[in-house]
Amino acid sequence: MPAVSVLMGAYNCGATLAAAVEAVQNQTFTDWELIICDDGSADDTSQVAQALAAKDSRIVFLQNETNLGLPKTLNRCAAAAAGRYFARMDGDDTCDPTRFEKEYAVISQGKYAVVSCGMRFFDDGGVWGSKLYKEQPKKKDMIYASPFCHAGAMFSEAAFNRVGGYSERTDRLRVEDYDLWYRMYKAGFTGYNLQEPLYAMRDDRAAAARRKLKYRVNEYKLKKEIARSFKLGLKGYLLACKPILLGLCPPFLYRLLHRARLSK
Repeated sequence: MPAVSVLMGAYNCGATLAAAVEAVQNQTFTDWELIICDDGSADDTSQVAQALAAKDSRIVFLQNETNLGLPKTLNRCAAAAAGRYFARMDGDDTCDPTRFEKEYAVISQGKYAVVSCGMRFFDDGGVWGSKLYKEQPKKKDMIYASPFCHAGAMFSEAAFNRVGGYSERTDRLRVEDYDLWYRMYKAGFTGYNLQEPLYAMRDDRAAAARRKLKYRVNEYKLKKEIARSFKLGLKGYLLACKPILLGLCPPFLYRLLHRARLSK
């Protein structure tokens, strides 16, 4: 039984998948398995994933017949996983070779249900920004933003199952990780962020295009629930409106604000 099961939903990332898998294979922590589920891709993601699995017995390949979306895909990966801890990795990103080792060293102590890290942002031009998260987020911090880098996180299989895994509700799409952390904290679990940018996330025009207004509305609904559940008062409800305001910004203005906030 591997200590860590890496959950990877892959959709139309045939050109980047090999590099993402290599980042897992290059980890200094080696007690892992990698579950790749192709979510009905239209490119060669499936063929690339199968070829990688054929060369490494630690890789398990799954395939959705149609595109089901990330929450259902990750839940399918989790159902097939054998590890006591789950780690996330996206098929178009990379991470530092010491990421798993450093996260496991903390989470295996049993104090936290989730351990994540900071991240760098890159596009075809290279790294253009970075972000660190609050070291020990509290319930009240949830209203501002998701408190953990999702794709760079490692979390307890027991806590994940205790709260029912990723929500498959349509109004949780694109905020499924934020919702997962919220439900974990609501159930009494807590988390920790390493103060190092150990994850590298691809953030380009394609990523910006995925930040549609309907997903901003989903974030608003979740934040409103957080404000109510954690009794954050008027300030909490006002902060819940921020995603709607950002969603109404012209795309060029949002990109400027986003890059300025995360610039090197």
